[in-house]
Amino acid sequence: MALTQHQILQIENVLRNSLRNKFQNYNPEPASMPFHTRLLGKDRMALFSFIHSLNTNFGTSIFEPVALALAACNFVSAASQQSAGNYISSESQRVIQNIIDNLSSANSSPNKVKEIEAIREVCQKGEMKKVKLTKVDIKLIDHNDTIYLIDLKTAKPNAGGFKEFKRTLLEWVATTLAENPTANVQTIIAIPYNPYEPQPYNRWTMRGMLDLEYELKVAEEFWDFIGGEGTYGNLLEIFENVGIELRPEIDAYFERFNN
Repeated sequence: MALTQHQILQIENVLRNSLRNKFQNYNPEPASMPFHTRLLGKDRMALFSFIHSLNTNFGTSIFEPVALALAACNFVSAASQQSAGNYISSESQRVIQNIIDNLSSANSSPNKVKEIEAIREVCQKGEMKKVKLTKVDIKLIDHNDTIYLIDLKTAKPNAGGFKEFKRTLLEWVATTLAENPTANVQTIIAIPYNPYEPQPYNRWTMRGMLDLEYELKVAEEFWDFIGGEGTYGNLLEIFENVGIELRPEIDAYFERFNN
């Protein structure tokens, strides 16, 4: 499904505004790297530092607003940086810990459907505890009232963190069901692009903790889920076109570091 002209314009504006705001507010780190600077030049070192700084907030400043622009045509609602809920039952916490323990010891394999139903059975049992969980990066509700809670990760997340990623996904389920026990809720880890292309994304490090069918979307899987088939390719074209358009501004910005 092709993107609408309105979506294309929205995404282009997100990219232009994000880069221009970065140019206006960015100050290169003062750390002295005399050998690198003399070898590569001030402008290239400034570019290196700029890219590193941009990467740290690429998710919130670019990927999240782009996802919202795409989702507007395909979902009933779309929002970023949302709370999954404020209360979790003590029995849900017990079930979640059991799931984590069994996965960690390889006594069971990830099965998101069964995990959700196990939490649903106890979502309002025991003491209701007030919690402050990690914010949901992107929350979507489709036309069937299915709630999608998405945790947007960097392209190469630390493999050692997948246990906590899993806990976050299960806690989002528990707090959502604590408010509405009949809700159809899905929680997902999304990785915006595959750094290993053209090779497949290296999923084996996640296999013991995540249900790869239901809890992980990478590159095309993620963007085509949000915006429809072909969205990923369209996005790459938009990014390239905006980059070509802004190249004179980008070159002029870094040229000043040669003075």
